[in-house]
Amino acid sequence: MRRKYIPEWAKLIPEEAEKVFSGVLYDVYQWPQEMFDGSTATFEMLRRPDTVKVIAVLTPEEQAQLKDVVNLTTSTEDKIVITKQKQPRKDWFYDYPGGRVDDEDADELTGAKRELLEEAGLELANWKLIDVKQPFDKIDWLVYTFVASGLVRQAPQSLDGGELIEVELATIPEVHKIAENRNAQFLRFKNLGQLESVEDLRNLPELQ
Repeated sequence: MRRKYIPEWAKLIPEEAEKVFSGVLYDVYQWPQEMFDGSTATFEMLRRPDTVKVIAVLTPEEQAQLKDVVNLTTSTEDKIVITKQKQPRKDWFYDYPGGRVDDEDADELTGAKRELLEEAGLELANWKLIDVKQPFDKIDWLVYTFVASGLVRQAPQSLDGGELIEVELATIPEVHKIAENRNAQFLRFKNLGQLESVEDLRNLPELQ
């Protein structure tokens, strides 16, 4: 995978670093770093696959086309897709569709489209990158958040053996309420507190 968008502030592993350990999820890199007094020290960072999150927007007309969605009732409001998930060693929690970017993905957007289709069974046409964060300075790992809209089709979920995922729909006020719970911390993102409606979400600026 080749990153298409890299924030200027990101603290990434330098090109001259050497991989000293390969793990299932994390790799360890080291490099010689010159210090302020002229001495040299060994610096170290971890690297793991980037993560993508997709906030998928569906109009009432698009909602009416869906099948097998848990929280699906007749609505005249735009809603977003959230998931209720369970994984090994994790109890039920709420999140948006998403996951790790694979080596086979061309970039983070390709990974986001694949994850949305696998986890929620949805293919959408319009995509906008609204946030990127690096959770830890010592880990070369970026988390990309996209807003997507324009339903193209619904397909069956294609889940990993360690995933149990139910797809639900919610308004922005409903997301605010759910996000107050301890098991819904992953629903909170940088701009959520500023949003009152899905229209506010649509109007968030795209990162350039």
